[in-house]
Amino acid sequence: MKPRPSSLPGLSVRSLMRSAGRALRPRSDAIAFRALPPDAASYQRLADHLEGYLRDDFLTCWYPRAVDTERGGFHQDFAEDWSPRPPSDRMIVAQARHTWVCARAAELMPELAPHALGGLEYLAGPMWDQEHAGPYFFVGLDGRADTERGGEKHTCGVVFSIFAAVAVFEATHDPRALDLARRAFEWLDRVAHDGDNGGYFEALARDGSPLHEAPQAGWHDEIGTPYGFKSLNTHIHVLEALAALHRVDPGPLVRARLEELLTLIRDRLIVEPGALNFYFTHDWRALPMHNSFGHDVEAAYLLIDACDTLGRGDDPETQRAARAVVDHALDWGWDRKNGGLWYAGQALGPPLDRSKSWWVQAEGLNALLHMHEHHGHESDRYWTAVLAQLDFIFAHQIDARHGGWFARVSEDGREVLFGREKATAWKTPYHDGRALMNAVAIFRRLSGSPKR
Repeated sequence: MKPRPSSLPGLSVRSLMRSAGRALRPRSDAIAFRALPPDAASYQRLADHLEGYLRDDFLTCWYPRAVDTERGGFHQDFAEDWSPRPPSDRMIVAQARHTWVCARAAELMPELAPHALGGLEYLAGPMWDQEHAGPYFFVGLDGRADTERGGEKHTCGVVFSIFAAVAVFEATHDPRALDLARRAFEWLDRVAHDGDNGGYFEALARDGSPLHEAPQAGWHDEIGTPYGFKSLNTHIHVLEALAALHRVDPGPLVRARLEELLTLIRDRLIVEPGALNFYFTHDWRALPMHNSFGHDVEAAYLLIDACDTLGRGDDPETQRAARAVVDHALDWGWDRKNGGLWYAGQALGPPLDRSKSWWVQAEGLNALLHMHEHHGHESDRYWTAVLAQLDFIFAHQIDARHGGWFARVSEDGREVLFGREKATAWKTPYHDGRALMNAVAIFRRLSGSPKR
């Protein structure tokens, strides 16, 4: 694997990612990102740099290593050095996210397109309930439904299968992909849409019946939401999936549900001065809980994306709400000393968890860049934060020895915390891959050269 040298002075991908097998912690050229001015030359250099890292290091850590040529679908479990770990049951979110990454990245690396189609076949085959419809949340390695969990399903899993199928359709124009996306949406909307309060019920029995009470020991569903409640996490991903589906299949029902979710999240879930609640009753009364800064800034980006999809990219209400959320995260969740977003905190108080998670840093980069693109002419705080976020990621979140991103590091990035695995069912290349691909696209737009 030979990284292409970056055009940034003193900032080659090789120097950042490899050093005779030794991790670069801390990095000696930390000033390199922060010294860049927001001009066309910097945007072009950063686009080239991140594209080179994405193609020559990031994606090649994952693929074809994660492709399961024996069972179909994708392997989910790798150790810190990318050696295989004992396999776990296949989870719909992980399988869909791998499929989506391969489809989206196929434009940069065409050799990933067959893996995207293989992922689609797995989603439409073993993961799909042929009797009741809808995707299972878990299947065993033999491709059969996990009977211990009763074939339980979840709205979050269904919408990720929609999201992945749309990406495969956009990349390959295979009609099977659009067919799967349509079938998954139609089933979900029929069984889980809450016609009284808006949004969707989350935990579902095999036949699609909403599970308002725990069907087994414990009171949290498969993604950690208390049974009978709704979550910000699931609903921002419903928004994401419906925005994607609307791009390729803009029917009236999809548009209506997309409009409903955008308004719901923007006008009811965000509270002044830009904080987001996390768990809700069916009628959207909030449960007291900490702020999840990663979900907050991810929601801001997905609101902008949904608005763009609906042809209202300059909608002032949505732009104001998204900006308020990112500003709140910078005010209360941003590490001014080291750069990067803390994991969790309070709406108006000190952080509760100062660790740095891979997906939070990825979502931070994504949201900050969108803020800079839309509002950089008014304030330099987003550009300053973008550079500090990039600096932290390349200095500390990325594993310079083995490649890939550490799941969790300390506040200053010098210590790798629990969860040294490079891949699990929940740790896939979705958050970081999406952020990198979006960053390349934004830097190219800002530079005035959309294509290399």
